[in-house]
Amino acid sequence: MFQVLSNSWALLLGMGLIMLGNGLQGSLLGVRASIEGFETSVTGLIMSGYFIGIVIGCQIVPRMVAKVGHIRIFGALASLASTAILVQAVFITPWLWWAMRLVTGFSYAGIYIVAESWLNEASENRTRGQLLSIYMLISLGGMAGGQLLLNLANPSGYDLFVLVSLLVSLATIPILVTVSQAPSYEVLEKVGVVQLYRVAPIGIFGMFLTGMAMGTIFGMGAVFTTSIGMSVKDVSFFMGTMIIGGFIFQYPLGWMSDRIGRRSVIIGSCLGGAAISFFATTQTEQGMLFFAITAVIGGMTMPLYSLCSVQTNDYLTPEQMVPASGTLVLLNASGAALGAPITAAAMEMFGPDAFFGSIGVIMSLVALFSLWRMTQRADISAEDRGDFVVMAPTPLSVSLSHNVELEVIEAAASMDSASIQTSFEDLSRELENPVEER
Repeated sequence: MFQVLSNSWALLLGMGLIMLGNGLQGSLLGVRASIEGFETSVTGLIMSGYFIGIVIGCQIVPRMVAKVGHIRIFGALASLASTAILVQAVFITPWLWWAMRLVTGFSYAGIYIVAESWLNEASENRTRGQLLSIYMLISLGGMAGGQLLLNLANPSGYDLFVLVSLLVSLATIPILVTVSQAPSYEVLEKVGVVQLYRVAPIGIFGMFLTGMAMGTIFGMGAVFTTSIGMSVKDVSFFMGTMIIGGFIFQYPLGWMSDRIGRRSVIIGSCLGGAAISFFATTQTEQGMLFFAITAVIGGMTMPLYSLCSVQTNDYLTPEQMVPASGTLVLLNASGAALGAPITAAAMEMFGPDAFFGSIGVIMSLVALFSLWRMTQRADISAEDRGDFVVMAPTPLSVSLSHNVELEVIEAAASMDSASIQTSFEDLSRELENPVEER
């Protein structure tokens, strides 16, 4: 493991700086939009631009990488992201902010794809899981730490915008000067949403609504806290506790899902999260209880990305997981693109408490759908379940599943060939069959 870290420390450092900038940028724009008097619905549309950019980037950037190469694409996109935030500091115009958020999402999609494929190349089968865990810790820590950077300067000025640009620019230095060989990259085909829904309805429905919840949290969290009169310090603490709560709950919920079943944990997490979210709408005090509730909401919501992903993969063969994972990422990002503007409209109509109310409604829908699906077919047996894999929810990472895909492929390659009988060419036909027949 020491050898792996020695080969990848530059990439981990660079991604840590990038996530610091990403964490700061989302909250900064939400606070600044409130200061500038943007309508809540307008702010929701602005914040959705990032997720739309993520979707577009996932489609276009891999082909760009295949043609031009990792280093050039990474440098170009980092420069683009660094410039976009400065444009937002100079021109306080909603439509231009939306365009720059789209550019930022597109750029970050490419940055993650390049950096994470590089990290994957630096590891081996026996160390990939450890490296993935370290990467997750650094990424989530960077996102949480970025919230605290809000306190370094007044959001109404230029300083924090410049700081985001500086962090993204500095992050390119250790990555671009690394001596590691750039990895090969292959554009993977994807499977349609309808095909996957026929096999794992809960995973697909849950992944989309989880994206809506993530769009609500990351897109409107800072707007909500500012609208109820919180200070910049409290805004940063609010967003930080939400992220940290999501990280802490990942492992316990994953451990439970491996033992009592994915559906039971998804239902329990959603019901608990919905109840606490609705309870949060009744809280008027902004003390420690409020932030504890926030951490639990984050803890119940963010792990759903991983839970829905592994719930879907439980019904797929290793070869099917490769194209399916790309569809799951895009589905989640599409949900996030809708989550922010829908929640913004609800907040404008019903008041700031609709922020927690929207999260509660989203999680209630997932729970109700999952309960209904339990009446339609039995859960998969324990011996047929795969192992839970911690993955970051969008928008933290858009190609993390690519690392998992490669690990699955390499593991499958070491299996007896008789145990893998479904080929990629048979995927469409295989997915159309009911799972009971398989």
